[in-house]
Amino acid sequence: MPAGVMIPARNMPSMIGVNGNVGGFGSTSGLALGQIMFQPNMMEGHEFHHLDMTHNTSEGDMTRIRDEEFDSTNTKSGSENQEGASGDDQDPRPKKKRYHRHTQHQIQEMEAFFKECPHPDDKQRKELSRELGLEPLQVKFWFQNKRTQMKTQHERHENTQLRNENEKLRADNMRYREALSNASCPNCGGPTAIGEMSFDEHHLRLENTRLREEIDRISAIAARYVGKPVVNYPVLSPPMPPRPVDLGVGNFGGQPGLGGDIYEAGDLLRSISAPTEADKPMIIELAVAAMEELIRMAQMDEPLWMNSLDGIDAVLNEDEYIRIFPHGIGPKPTGFKCEASRETAVVIMNHINLVEYLMDVNQWSTLFSGIVSRALTLEVLSTGVAGNYNGALQVMTAEFQLPTPLVPTRESYYVRYCKQHADGTWAVVDVSLDSIRPGPAARCRRRPSGCLIQEMPNGYSKVTWVEHVEVDDRGVHNLYKHLVSSGHAFGAKRWVATLNRQCERLASAMATNIPAGDAVITNQEGRKSMMKLAERMVISFCAGVSASTAHTWTTLSGTGADDVRVMTRKSVDDPGRPPGIVLSAATSFWLPVPPKRVFDFLRDENTRNEWDILSNGGVVQEMAHIANGRDTGNSVSLIRVNSANSSQSNMLILQESCTDQTASFVIYAPVDIVAMNVVLNGGDPDYVALLPSGFAIFPDGTAAHGVGMEESGSTGGSLLTVAFQILVDSVPTAKLSLGSVATVNNLIACTVERIKASLSCESA
Repeated sequence: MPAGVMIPARNMPSMIGVNGNVGGFGSTSGLALGQIMFQPNMMEGHEFHHLDMTHNTSEGDMTRIRDEEFDSTNTKSGSENQEGASGDDQDPRPKKKRYHRHTQHQIQEMEAFFKECPHPDDKQRKELSRELGLEPLQVKFWFQNKRTQMKTQHERHENTQLRNENEKLRADNMRYREALSNASCPNCGGPTAIGEMSFDEHHLRLENTRLREEIDRISAIAARYVGKPVVNYPVLSPPMPPRPVDLGVGNFGGQPGLGGDIYEAGDLLRSISAPTEADKPMIIELAVAAMEELIRMAQMDEPLWMNSLDGIDAVLNEDEYIRIFPHGIGPKPTGFKCEASRETAVVIMNHINLVEYLMDVNQWSTLFSGIVSRALTLEVLSTGVAGNYNGALQVMTAEFQLPTPLVPTRESYYVRYCKQHADGTWAVVDVSLDSIRPGPAARCRRRPSGCLIQEMPNGYSKVTWVEHVEVDDRGVHNLYKHLVSSGHAFGAKRWVATLNRQCERLASAMATNIPAGDAVITNQEGRKSMMKLAERMVISFCAGVSASTAHTWTTLSGTGADDVRVMTRKSVDDPGRPPGIVLSAATSFWLPVPPKRVFDFLRDENTRNEWDILSNGGVVQEMAHIANGRDTGNSVSLIRVNSANSSQSNMLILQESCTDQTASFVIYAPVDIVAMNVVLNGGDPDYVALLPSGFAIFPDGTAAHGVGMEESGSTGGSLLTVAFQILVDSVPTAKLSLGSVATVNNLIACTVERIKASLSCESA
């Protein structure tokens, strides 16, 4: 639900149980949560009607209404006789019915009450009428007229402010016009020629366009109140191709939704602040150059891009790159390796919507939650022109991840620039700013990277993605060395595959013609709520399993499994997570089985008993299902585990499985039955407690067809990460016991052994 939208109470799903208690959100797996309380909307509908009416009532009509009703604005004391006046005071005009005026005492009492409560209810009006000797209807009309009077005064004050602002903008407009007429070349002193404008003149032209739009908007607002026509100011110069020179200061963006996983920033991200005024011209120059480089990188072929040995991927010719782009952000640091890749795909998303997703830090980090663990917009240097992101410029920090504790995350400080080109193509480019503001030694630099977006028929877009980084990958575990060094862990192929899968997921969420079937959810609101809950679960899992600088993993030895790592976190006052001490455990290992076979084995409820210790031999049944894309493996499911032991309660599990040609995930979490009923009826999923566990599956890169996940004939192996989150104590201040660590350690070790045994039998 968009921010700021209020849903009337009558539309909310019922959450009251038969005993009168609010529906609980505790978990069947021992999760204790507070109750959720809803307060009814106390506003009166007729008051809105009354206030709206005054907008359409002329001043003469309002005067007539006040004369015919009760005059409450006159502070004259005393009373006037309704029976008539003396002979000397008689008016030759036809007599008009006179009404009793309020006394000074009555007005003072109602004024005092109005300051405390401008909207009295029926009971308050009756009490006030008894105290003042008035009819309740008189009191009601007095308060209505008083509110109208206060609103009129406020509008007059606002109108004066708008007029003053309008005059100020007109003066600024004339000042900029004069500056433009006197513009000269900074080198020769002569008039500026087209195509050779100075930075200042270009800035003035864009500023003039923005001011004209602002004046038109304010003039239109003022005309509504004073009745004057809107003044259309002349355009001083034709619109110029947009460039990111709107240096308005602002701090926008924020932390992506991590489902309660809020960590401290790493050394690099913690040390970076918003750019200074002196930095901004250099940032703009770097962004413009990066945009030109991205366009050429996306469109050029040989000799800049060469075919790989398998003929599938494009490999960057580094010598040719240095020859074509000799400047950029400087030479490659010693010890760094170059990772460059390019990929093209057609995705099911409108090109404008796709640009909006890429330029909104929260939507972008959610869309690529498997790759982006944290992201923040430090400052917006330009919001764009003409009401869209054309020319938008943002200074950002981000942390890129591979969901495993064995691969360090990559922190980056960079500028993101969006531009619409003459042929209608949009481009979004990132480039590192480390060369402008040296800080802690970064282990990753982003050379111009990003994508070109072309509009296609029927709401599709063609995306050409270029990913070009220089990185110190010496901290990568040997198990993942080949996957990372080949560029497939963080390369363009993974970005595009993730984008394509997420676009299909979004299209599924908006679909209305859902064919009915066994366990298929057709309720539109229920589908949206359940998919939103599953999305939060996936984000929480991915952000909590990587080797981020914000995490402190402890390696356990002598476990029988491959390097089990554990980490503890405290959960307090988080409606999406049970309160207490949460213990996370993760391990990664190699399997001599193709990734697709591992994925199908783990997501199938019929084989869940072979690895899931918590199911304890119970019968596993899928209760609800939402398809998320073309691949049958992309789905959100609600699974019930009917315990074989009658003394144990049944368990309800929310699970999302997703796969593309570069990675696969099976992520699940126990959920409360009452809470899920609310979600399935379209209720708010943010208050459902989740502790996600699951699997991240990557190819080991040795398959005959590269890193494909979908080739049934693939002979390569798999890199599997197993992660659990367990609530070991419901008291956040409790001390973690060694027994709890041993229990979780045995749980993950046993799960790994079961998976190895089952898949070894299949491959035998």
